Amino acid sequence: MNAESGLMSLWTQGDWVTRSVALLLLAMSLASWVVILIKALGLRHAAKQALALEQFWHAPDFAQGLTQLADEAPNPFRHLAITAQAADAHLLPQSSNRQLIDSLDRNDWVTRCLRGSIDEATAELQSGLAVLASVGSTAPFVGLFGTVWGIYHALLAIGAAGQSTIDKVAGPIGEALIMTALGLAVAIPAVLGYNALVRGNKGVIGKLNRFAYDLHALFVTGARVVNSHKS
Repeated sequence: MNAESGLMSLWTQGDWVTRSVALLLLAMSLASWVVILIKALGLRHAAKQALALEQFWHAPDFAQGLTQLADEAPNPFRHLAITAQAADAHLLPQSSNRQLIDSLDRNDWVTRCLRGSIDEATAELQSGLAVLASVGSTAPFVGLFGTVWGIYHALLAIGAAGQSTIDKVAGPIGEALIMTALGLAVAIPAVLGYNALVRGNKGVIGKLNRFAYDLHALFVTGARVVNSHKS
């Protein structure tokens, strides 16, 4: 591909609409890769944090178990454990200053607090995925719009010149079709990244649910259900 064709020619010979579409696709691609990299690192970090759960359960008491969970943000597993401890402490018998919430059943109260913590962690894990979904669904159409616009202006130029031979048509039409390829090049990584992150999030959320089940059993019955961590 020589200097008169390809992306450089598409940029230099295109009008403001073509350049705007190209810049929009570039921005969408950058946004997608930023989200993919950040969320992938977050999932890898969460997987490492989950490895400390067994050390938590083998600690002699709850306070020392918390020290086994990394005291860093965000750590949804540590936050879940602290939430369960706070929920249990809230229901301890109080001689004064009682509230209506104190009449709640222990099982319901601990379950509600744990569910709220899991919902917060889920929202954090899923943040940014809307960007990938939007890019994956709209980038092909943005590229197609650029193609249609480029072909329209190429045909106008060919008609004005009065020449329609294949060598005159192939260059401008081929350069316009590059916009479709760019749209697909932006959309495909976004879709693949979205699917991979959704699968990764499901794994982390599953571990959070199992940990919450164990914590619920600990604070409601006084003992962890030993086999609850097995899938």
